[in-house]
Amino acid sequence: MTDAYRRYRSPDAPVPARTWAWNMYGAGLESIGRDGQPEEFDVPAPGDDQLLVRVDAVGMCFSDVKLIKQGAKHPKLYDRDLSREPTRLGHEVALTVMRVGAGLAGRFQPGQRLALQPDIYQQGRSTAYGYTIPGGLTQYHLIGPEVLDAEGKSYVMALPGELGYAETALTEPWACVEASYTQRRRLAPRSGGVMWIVGQPGDATAYRCSAGLAAPATFVLSDVPPGLAADVHAEARARGAQVIVRDGVAPAGYAELRAAYTRGAGFDDVIVLGPRSAAAVGEAARVVARRGTFNLVGAAPLDGPAQVDVGRIHYDYIAYVGNRGPDAGASYGEARNRCELRAGGVALFVGAGGPMGQMHIQRALELAGGPSVVIASDTNPVRLAAMAARLLPLAQARGRQLVPVGPGASLADAIARHTAGRGADDVIVSVPVADVMAEAATHMAADGMLVLFAGVPNGTYAPLDLAKVYLHGAQYTGTSGSAMADQAIVIDKALGGQLSPARSVGAVGGLEAALDGMRAMMDGRFAGKILIFPQLRGLPLMSLDELARADPEIAARLGPDHTWSADAEAVLVERYWTP
Repeated sequence: MTDAYRRYRSPDAPVPARTWAWNMYGAGLESIGRDGQPEEFDVPAPGDDQLLVRVDAVGMCFSDVKLIKQGAKHPKLYDRDLSREPTRLGHEVALTVMRVGAGLAGRFQPGQRLALQPDIYQQGRSTAYGYTIPGGLTQYHLIGPEVLDAEGKSYVMALPGELGYAETALTEPWACVEASYTQRRRLAPRSGGVMWIVGQPGDATAYRCSAGLAAPATFVLSDVPPGLAADVHAEARARGAQVIVRDGVAPAGYAELRAAYTRGAGFDDVIVLGPRSAAAVGEAARVVARRGTFNLVGAAPLDGPAQVDVGRIHYDYIAYVGNRGPDAGASYGEARNRCELRAGGVALFVGAGGPMGQMHIQRALELAGGPSVVIASDTNPVRLAAMAARLLPLAQARGRQLVPVGPGASLADAIARHTAGRGADDVIVSVPVADVMAEAATHMAADGMLVLFAGVPNGTYAPLDLAKVYLHGAQYTGTSGSAMADQAIVIDKALGGQLSPARSVGAVGGLEAALDGMRAMMDGRFAGKILIFPQLRGLPLMSLDELARADPEIAARLGPDHTWSADAEAVLVERYWTP
């Protein structure tokens, strides 16, 4: 450890009187900073319930592009006048506590290193750090109750061990990746909710529901066979629940049911008995509530793919569950609804060359009991080649097979070759295009899992074969953001050597390079993540290869396979930090 790096890490590290920041005053890159440059402000003193923190590293995230393009119209800014109340990008951060307000003494100490979970909610409203709360593209700033005590919850985590600054910042995007394989869907009927059960006229199947009828406060029954209807009425009488019978409702009338019995919020739980019409199933799926369950029970396939709101799979966590029947209750629970990659299976990653696609692939390769074959598809040959160069050595070290498939090659042939025509066990899509999502789903095995990691707006529809859900146990899932628990898992894995966040670093830059970093991120200039170190001055944006060529000592400190490391970071601080 160099003297400069030791002083930088010290609890007594100096705090200047002034700080530089990249504030955002409106939409467009031209509204970030002033005349393309950061601005200088006084370093504030913390109040009793505040911390003064130093920002050590910031990861550039593609989710910021929407904020850059929309400005105050972004849904997390609530039409705020940014010209008078600017915000700041940078929600992937590594922080160090520099000064502690009197009311937080004993809870925090100078020199303490923090990771931050930006997905903050208060009174049911997102107040995310890096959006509503100005983020980390500054050298020093205050954090207070808006982060440390948001409705009784703190959104910072003290690091329990040694991680580099870049690694710490990357625990947030890595948490989003981890969250993709953590059960987020509600897999049981909602207690006190509204359940709609819709059958088919003339269906004489003896359906039952061994689990779930004890939960709803209201049942709406449409053409439900007599046996199950009698069970519902008996359960409702025993609990004082309400039963409403609305037979003969055509798909065109499903929206009216939602309006009449859920105040427009949607049914918490929908059970479709004996489905045959893909169009009717698609209409029924439109009326399920956020975080609702959509339970399909039947033994015959649909007459085609259903039009499904793929935005809601990602953002609203709709759970599509099902089974062949006759027990509707058998659809629920985690035993039938997996969320992790299939052990020893074949996983397909679409959009594999981007930073997040690479992170998904790295996780699959490092996952104990993960897939044996990873097929990586991307339309950008340069990014795909960079991914292969970065991750093929890891695949070989872990005894896994990594198969890059670029433009001009047949993805269908590659999947057929490695699955004997069965289809991929898992399909993970990191491309926010509905047509790409729909096509990717066609490569999935009958009992496979589709993970929509990239988000498209709610109201974006794509054809999906929902018959696979109830006939074969297929999964259609998606997640948005992450939680503290996900980030804690990533930190534990990183400290335990099970995950290497630093492998994701593709380029680094200092304070002045932040705007160039945003452009590079938007242009896809680098295959890996871009890390900005706000404390470092005069460091231009450089790929790791460029940095290694410019500085042999840093090159010598890089990790296996020419990846970023805490040792290389220490030399970078020595070169570019001025106390």
